[in-house]
Amino acid sequence: MAWGNRLPQRRADATVSGMTTVRLLEVEDWSLYRSVRLASLADAPEAFCSTLAREEAFAPEVWRERVAARNTYLAETEDGPGGVVAVVPGEDGAAELVGMWVAPAARGRGVGDLLVRAALDWTAERGLSELRLWVVEGNSRAERLYARHGFARTGVTQPHRPGEKQFEMAHVLPRP
Repeated sequence: MAWGNRLPQRRADATVSGMTTVRLLEVEDWSLYRSVRLASLADAPEAFCSTLAREEAFAPEVWRERVAARNTYLAETEDGPGGVVAVVPGEDGAAELVGMWVAPAARGRGVGDLLVRAALDWTAERGLSELRLWVVEGNSRAERLYARHGFARTGVTQPHRPGEKQFEMAHVLPRP
């Protein structure tokens, strides 16, 4: 979906079970981001490199800096926050999708697809060539979500936690 030179602050897409809004968070939304991020770490600790205990200890300034440094999208459903994803630009003409999470009540309702599309749109609108991400080995649901959007394994792996590894996936964007 092309939106000119600027990504709008809000976008609404119909899902099977109702209306979901995906919006880019502002620094003032740091407290909301904090609550959603902590919920993600509590719900799916195996999917992230950080821990709930570590991030619960962050000062408000750390949360503000995170929101300012990342392009963080929040999916909001009729039931409240439905998920989150961030896009971090790299120095090599690519961006990295990080911190992807969909709330349990929003799973299977298209929320993950909306968040991935927002990340891809952000990447394309900035003329970046590729969007990369890491998936913990065995998380087939996440791998299927990303594959639906044109991501493929790159063959690169790295340690995740003791005894676990994660693999990189990438989506090469077409040149305008």
